[in-house]
Amino acid sequence: MNVVELERRYRFSAAHRYHRPEWSEEENARRFGKCAWAPGHGHNYRVVIRVAGEPDPRTGFVIDLPELDARVHDLVVEPLDHRHLNEAVREFASGASIPSCENLVLWIRDKLLHALPASCHLVEVRVAEDDDLAAVWRARREPIP
Repeated sequence: MNVVELERRYRFSAAHRYHRPEWSEEENARRFGKCAWAPGHGHNYRVVIRVAGEPDPRTGFVIDLPELDARVHDLVVEPLDHRHLNEAVREFASGASIPSCENLVLWIRDKLLHALPASCHLVEVRVAEDDDLAAVWRARREPIP
């Protein structure tokens, strides 16, 4: 097998707020600091998607880039870009998951995991909200025999 990993980068801008409605404002501030302040704050997120598969012998591609771009745009960028994550994504609504990098990377993974063609599979998602903070999900890798 000649498995190759392909990496593609995407960007979107969005706002979020870390806040648990069942906690007092003091507890939210203690746990989340300035990230608990209403109405929230924004980031220019950078997303790296990594897929793996055998290159098609006719095209040399693991996946056709316009196809990958369309799927990532439709499932990830369009629903998030220039939105407030707590309002635009039901999984991050008040009382649900906090829209941290960790939870955002898992949300993106869930959107893409079964949305790719059979020729490749998702192996990594990285989400950075700035130069100093990022989260990464990696598929478990089986040892190559």
